[in-house]
Amino acid sequence: MKKVLITGAAGFLGSHLCDRFIAEGFHVIGMDNLITGDLANIEHLFPLKRFEYYHHDVSKFVHVPGDLHYILHFASPASPIDYLQMPIQTLKVGSLGTHNLLGLAKAKGARFMIASTSEVYGDPLVHPQVEEYWGNVNPIGPRGVYDEAKRFQEAITMAYHRYHGVETRMVRIFNTYGPRMRVNDGRVLPAFFSQAIRGEGLTVFGNGEQTRSFCYCDDLVEGIYRLLMSDYADPVNIGNPSEITVMQFAKEILALVNNPKAFIDYRPLPVDDPKQRQPDITKAREILGWEPKFNREEGLKLTYEYFKKVVKPA
Repeated sequence: MKKVLITGAAGFLGSHLCDRFIAEGFHVIGMDNLITGDLANIEHLFPLKRFEYYHHDVSKFVHVPGDLHYILHFASPASPIDYLQMPIQTLKVGSLGTHNLLGLAKAKGARFMIASTSEVYGDPLVHPQVEEYWGNVNPIGPRGVYDEAKRFQEAITMAYHRYHGVETRMVRIFNTYGPRMRVNDGRVLPAFFSQAIRGEGLTVFGNGEQTRSFCYCDDLVEGIYRLLMSDYADPVNIGNPSEITVMQFAKEILALVNNPKAFIDYRPLPVDDPKQRQPDITKAREILGWEPKFNREEGLKLTYEYFKKVVKPA
């Protein structure tokens, strides 16, 4: 039986990946230190013999006994609120954590995948963003701790691939949403759903004309799985190219939740907030035969069902 280690296993994406690999017949080791993860996301897996949970910080030495065939490094604070509150931990999990896990992959002969991000493109001057674009990142700005951690993560992963011959895969993840997102993680979708359900103001920064592209989690997991099983080592964008302004998105949430108390609350634009986000997924289509299946209307309805359970109206 193939064995996979998934770091950040109790997080939003990590938990969905655990589900997928269990469904595919793998023995799954989930690892998380729970600084942003939640055991509730994976507790349904605890009774299974093919699932193990390790409470561990990957910034420290990582040991897994026995054979290991795949490592997916998805541990990291991933929202602006998180990495502004935990800048050092964010940098460490992207640098020391990645180094530790690459060493483990080398020792075990395991294939290694990193969860990179569209944030490596910064506030892009190229639109839509292609993998060959090097980005426009402020390394010393407040968002730099996340952006540069991910850029370093890509660099050391490719160094291990070239110098040590480690099999590596790099997925650049664009905005993703779905059940198990943290209610107060600061990202636009949980914020909008929570605020609309409570009848509060939906926080729109600037004039709301900045764009985002939202991919449903099941689509993303499918793309990640296909990339891991491919023989392609360079970065691949996985995301939904359907672009929408933040203002349009807020209006869609208001219409779906239909709480008459909710309204648009304009706030100043944060420092280095990206003005555009849209993946070019040509590589994913051509190399992986992948493209998103869920449209935003379907995905938002499924996600709303989750948020109705975890957010109480005011």
